[in-house]
Formats: sequence, C-alpha cells, structure tokens
Amino acid sequence: MRSGNPVLNARTFETFGLQRRDLAAEDAPVTTMTVNGTATKTMFLLGLAFCSACFTWSRTASAMEGDAAAAMPWVFGGLIVGAITALVICFKQTWAPMLAPVYALAEGLFLGGVSASFEAQYPGIVIQAVGGTFGTLAALLLAYQSGLIRATENFKLGIVAATGGICLVYLVSMLGSFFGFQIPFIHGAGPIGIGFSLVVVVIAALNLVLDFDFIENAAERGAPKYLEWYGAFALMVTLVWLYLEILRLLAKLNSRD
Repeated sequence: MRSGNPVLNARTFETFGLQRRDLAAEDAPVTTMTVNGTATKTMFLLGLAFCSACFTWSRTASAMEGDAAAAMPWVFGGLIVGAITALVICFKQTWAPMLAPVYALAEGLFLGGVSASFEAQYPGIVIQAVGGTFGTLAALLLAYQSGLIRATENFKLGIVAATGGICLVYLVSMLGSFFGFQIPFIHGAGPIGIGFSLVVVVIAALNLVLDFDFIENAAERGAPKYLEWYGAFALMVTLVWLYLEILRLLAKLNSRD
C-alpha cells in the first residue's frame, strides 16, 4: 500500500504483519480498526478544530480593531504546536489517540486566524473555501466508493511523485524567502500563479483518494484499534492542506477583480 500523504506510508500498517480479513464477518474483534470508527474519529477531530478556529477567529477580529497582540500568539502557537505534534505522531503512532485531538485543536487555532485575515480582505472567501473543501471530500468519497476512481499502483505513484514535487517547490520557496529570493510567478495572481494553485488543489484532493484506499485496506488487514486515530489524523492533514490551497486559489482569483 502507498499513500501520497506524508503521514501515511506502507510501513505504518504492514509492520504489524496483518493479512486481509472479511469486513462483513460478524465475529470481527472490536479491538481492530474499522472504516466507520476512523470516520467517527475524523468527525470528532474536525469538530475540535472548528471550536478552536472560532476562538482565534474572534481574537483576530479584535486585533483588526486595534488590539494587535490579541491573536498572534494563539495563531503562531497553534502552528508550532500542530507541527510538533504531527511529527511526534508520525514517529509514535501509538500516541495518536492522545495527540490527534491536540493536533486538531492546534490546527484550528492556526486556521481560525488565517481564515479571519483572508475574510477581512475578501469577504465571503472562507465559506467558499470551506464549501469547496467538504464538497471535494464528499465528491471524491462518492467516486471512490462507487468505483469511478480506483487507486491503482500507477495512480498512486503519480500522486506521490506530484506531492513530493510540490513539497520541494514550497521548501525551496520558504528557504529562499530568508535570503530575499522568491520563485517567480507561482505566488502571484497571474495566469501562472493561478494555474499552479489549481494544480496543487487537484493534487491535494487526489491525496484523499489515496487516504481512503489506505485506510480501507488497513481495516481489511485488521490493524490495531488505535490506528483509527492515526487514520483520522492523516485525513485531517490532507484536509487542512486542501483547505489552505483552496483559500490561496480563491484569494488569487479575487485579487484580479
């Protein structure tokens, strides 16, 4: 099994040496991972992220009215805690039940501040980005379950390669910003910048297909129950990425008006 999501890889589940099992078996042990269990935990993490996002949204709104220090510690704190927590979970999957909620709360703090800032510049952009993110999630889940999209090996290899390429471009851009160098065009609102954002949105969305396939296969292999939290965390990582990229794309489109 392969996934473009950096927190999911073949070793995550294959290290348990698990074989496929029949999901329909009535005597399936409750101590193993299930798709429904992962979906429930994903919804729980999304709820936590929403609650913390509302907090920093209100703080950011206050900052825009003059209290500049009201939101930044929460926003940057959420970014740092989220990044550290994600790294720890990647290396210690058994800690996912404890740390996945922490990651969701931290990312919510970060996203709430970022979203409020974008909303102040382009009113209505956040609800469009949220709708686009969950609309994409629903459409791809339906397409995957109906068999319209299949995660073949070639499909997986293509998405993994594209995801790696995007990560490399962002890494070079981030490092370059420290030395006054920016990769030209891709961050602008011109045709190249918009085209780049469209490509990134598509790749981020297709990573959801790989995640669906990975989690389904893991459940069929009877992965340990705690990996439901890890699977939910992995989906959160992809959804956060997808939301941010849709937000960036919409901002570029709005800036052209």
